[in-house]
Amino acid sequence: MENIDDVKRRLLGITAVAAEYCITLENVREMEKSEFISRMLDTLPRIYWEFLDFTADNAVMDILSPEEESEYYTQQYVDEEYYESIRRNVGMLLGEEDTYLDTFEEDMKYSDTPIAASVSESLADIFQPLYNFISAVKDSDGHNLQEAYTACREEFDAYWSQTLCNVLRPLNAMRLH
Repeated sequence: MENIDDVKRRLLGITAVAAEYCITLENVREMEKSEFISRMLDTLPRIYWEFLDFTADNAVMDILSPEEESEYYTQQYVDEEYYESIRRNVGMLLGEEDTYLDTFEEDMKYSDTPIAASVSESLADIFQPLYNFISAVKDSDGHNLQEAYTACREEFDAYWSQTLCNVLRPLNAMRLH
């Protein structure tokens, strides 16, 4: 069983790497393509590992955050306009290399033609839950860290963990070229 201080430390570490990712995407217009790709290939695996590896004992998590309803962890901080600006800015930086073939797309099983995906859209899809997570933590002065993490972790398991894995392949290919 992890102690409360270890759990808090791990949650703060997860928040820090999520913030690093979001800041990178928010500042993409100020970066060179190679720098951006390098940062993504550094940050995305760390995010994946942190969300995959962190499992705290439920009793410790309950002590950290008693059963109270909170508006912070359910609030959406990324609206459609903000999402689209992140996607568009990444797409402009990557240019023609923004599109890749997604072999894990469910529809691929039933298609004779390849299914195209977008690196910029994949990265924006990851940005949205991470930004919501760090914003909920910030707006609650850290009091809703566990709730925000739990909500983000559920989305990680249901959706964006696969997106993260898929987008590493085209980013790695860009790095090699």
